[in-house]
Amino acid sequence: MRPVEGLMKGIVESIIDPIILLLFSAGVFLFMWGMLTFLWNADNPEKRKTGSDHMIWGIAGIFIMATVFGIVQLILSSFGLENPTKLR
Repeated sequence: MRPVEGLMKGIVESIIDPIILLLFSAGVFLFMWGMLTFLWNADNPEKRKTGSDHMIWGIAGIFIMATVFGIVQLILSSFGLENPTKLR
């Protein structure tokens, strides 16, 4: 294994992947919280709007984190580095 490959693999596995997972989980949580707020407050238009906004931001966060993960994988494969997140 080349030193650069080992360094990149270590950075991606130790720093980038956990951050992406954490932010992806936050997006899922925000979406679910917005959905519950929306459903629990069916009679209150202001709370429904708040729930709707949370769902939209949750979906945006999920989309952004999926895109970031894809870009990281594209960069790794472009430079011919081993894909650290592939199934072994």
